[in-house]
Amino acid sequence: MTKKMVRFTVEMTINEGAFNEFERIVQTMIAGSLKESGTLGYDFFLSADRKRCLLLETYTDADAVLARMTGPVVRELVPKLLETSSLNRFEVYGDPGPKAAPVLKAHGAQIFDLWRLLGR
Repeated sequence: MTKKMVRFTVEMTINEGAFNEFERIVQTMIAGSLKESGTLGYDFFLSADRKRCLLLETYTDADAVLARMTGPVVRELVPKLLETSSLNRFEVYGDPGPKAAPVLKAHGAQIFDLWRLLGR
């Protein structure tokens, strides 16, 4: 991680009977995310019972985070995703910037500032 990079960890529980719709929305989110510059990683992990999902996101910097938050994937698809799941945990690692931070906090994100960095 560099000083400017920002990472998100988002943990969700998929609603009973909603896995197929959840999966369809995730596939659409991934396709849209591939088109966004500044997105370095957008990886979903699924529990063996298909009830919990962990999303790890990595962005080049605060500008990429703001572009992400105001872009179509977040504006249009995140509300749909949250109709099929519940948010358990939302953590942000690094500085998301002065415009994004209050919005992230309002959506329940806990922000962790970079404290130490391995020699880079």
